[in-house]
Amino acid sequence: MEEKTSHNPAFTRFAGTKFIGASKEITKAAYCALRGWTMPENEDPNEIGRMVQYDQPEGQEPTPGYDGYISWSPKFAFDEAYRESGQMNFGHAIEALKQGKRVARTGWNGKNMFIFLVDGSRFEVNRAPLNKIFDPGTQVSYNSHIDIKNPDNSISTWSPSGSDALAEDWVILG
Repeated sequence: MEEKTSHNPAFTRFAGTKFIGASKEITKAAYCALRGWTMPENEDPNEIGRMVQYDQPEGQEPTPGYDGYISWSPKFAFDEAYRESGQMNFGHAIEALKQGKRVARTGWNGKNMFIFLVDGSRFEVNRAPLNKIFDPGTQVSYNSHIDIKNPDNSISTWSPSGSDALAEDWVILG
């Protein structure tokens, strides 16, 4: 399959995932009024979209009166780019894990279950069970992996089932 590209050599295609807050649908005129702006004459005041709040980059001030940077997104662009938490696919869940978030499926039966990313590390073997496999003092690489918090509060390593990988009911917790 050939990737679709722009005819303009100044543009390179990108794909991205970010997590945002969004208002209910509002008109561009309502957004301008909330921001205290005059509606531009050459734009449609009745165009539907959403007010979007992005996490504030460290060291920058948020939009006054908000917890992050605020902008407005037209409905067609917003609907193409975002899914409400609880309607995310596994790709969205993986991106959330990489950002340090905990995620779960709404379809899981166990209460308080979630998955999280465990970063890799290096450590020196100094206790069981690894000292039965490696000499004490051996440097071991512990690879990144996904763990699951089970209903009984135990933690296990986790790999997705086919159903989990194809599900569209993933939600970000906390």
